[in-house]
Amino acid sequence: MSKGTKVPGYMQGKGSRNPRGIIGDREIRYKCSLQNTILDVLRGRPGWQEVPGQNNIPQNVQANPKQQGQQSTGQQPSNTGKSGDGDWDFYWCDREWLAQNYDTMFLYEHQKILHFRNHYELTRKNLMVKNLKRLKKQTERELGKAEGQSFEFFPTTYELPSEYHIFVEEFKKNPGIIWIMKPAARAQGRGIFLFRRLKDITDWKKGEYQPLSDPNREVPETYVVQRYIENPYLIGGRKFDVRVYVLVVSYNPLKVWLYRSGFARFSNTRFSLDSIEDTYVHLTNVAIQKNAPDYDPDKGCKWSTQQLRKYLCAKHGVEAVKNAFKGIDNIIIKSLQSVQKIIINDKHCFEMYGYDVLFDSDLKPWLIEINASPSLTASGKEDYDLKFGLLNDVLNVLDLENRLTGKEKRIGGWDLLWEDGPILADDGNMECTPNGTTASIPNSFLGCHNDRKRQLRELFTAAQSIKKS
Repeated sequence: MSKGTKVPGYMQGKGSRNPRGIIGDREIRYKCSLQNTILDVLRGRPGWQEVPGQNNIPQNVQANPKQQGQQSTGQQPSNTGKSGDGDWDFYWCDREWLAQNYDTMFLYEHQKILHFRNHYELTRKNLMVKNLKRLKKQTERELGKAEGQSFEFFPTTYELPSEYHIFVEEFKKNPGIIWIMKPAARAQGRGIFLFRRLKDITDWKKGEYQPLSDPNREVPETYVVQRYIENPYLIGGRKFDVRVYVLVVSYNPLKVWLYRSGFARFSNTRFSLDSIEDTYVHLTNVAIQKNAPDYDPDKGCKWSTQQLRKYLCAKHGVEAVKNAFKGIDNIIIKSLQSVQKIIINDKHCFEMYGYDVLFDSDLKPWLIEINASPSLTASGKEDYDLKFGLLNDVLNVLDLENRLTGKEKRIGGWDLLWEDGPILADDGNMECTPNGTTASIPNSFLGCHNDRKRQLRELFTAAQSIKKS
């Protein structure tokens, strides 16, 4: 390989791109409304060309709502081969743009766009719990209470203000336990606090929810209140949660990919229930932790999922860890099934979710929240490499270049977890399993070795041979 040759996915300048894409006889045209790792990935993708337009907005710049509204008619694509504002094949858009423009857009057969129309059914904290509760009740009614226990992965949760009185009854039944309050639609730890006594939220309740006669008063912000997990698994005395990446390319039928790599986010301060007001102890969000007085930006507060799995295996054994990670698979599938009949399925849409999962001291995984727009801004080189590979592999799965056969179980770091039913691993893909295992296992390898570049080279070579034959 010559010095100037780059492997697929490596950042390249426009001059080294393949001048022809597989869609027709031209390059693949893309738009992107974010300015972070995803833009680097798209600009470095061979055979992909950026389409200029007003909605290619940097992440830290707010678009003018009037301008966004005017673009709804401009987003009707054409197949003329011109590079106009509305002429694109792939669009990594933000949620706000989609909400304003989706209902007035016409999408051609080949076009792909990030986000399903009503993605919030899974990613708003109150709706996520509402949908999980409904599917749990349905499962218990149809299959029995035992099957309903497979949904015991989210804490007792109530929506405020609508379920405030029900929450008070539950609170009085369990005096002394800790509860956590979260705004239903905010991210990065904003607005979250813990409390032990009802009077601790008296001022909050009066300010937010006290009925007023003023008809012009804004509707109060929706919160969820959850029973706080008081026995989190600790490493070095610190609490952590795990970011898991999940790609959904269809809800009907449900087709789900699970990424091998992710990271554990640690709190910067040793865990203690004596200081429930200290967010540096209880919230692992990087947006919170980076403001801690003794935070080290070079070290950060992250482990790779591979590091975490190796640590847990060394301490608890392979089988115990395999069962714990199997619980994460269950969380992913059950949560997606809870909205499968609600999400507006569109073959043009896809979604990359960021699941946040917490292990308790018994290695039981708990679902904390699901993000429709997980942060793609890197906190360091390792984080950048992870997200660059992750996003490149999203494009490999979507396969706008038509290089694959469509029957793959693994593409780069993504493993096909579910396609209208569970997917079993191939015999030659038995990583992270006890020695000597021969029985069929789920095609799930979270935290296992991610040799994505080698796998992609072999995959594309094999796919080309199959297509030629």
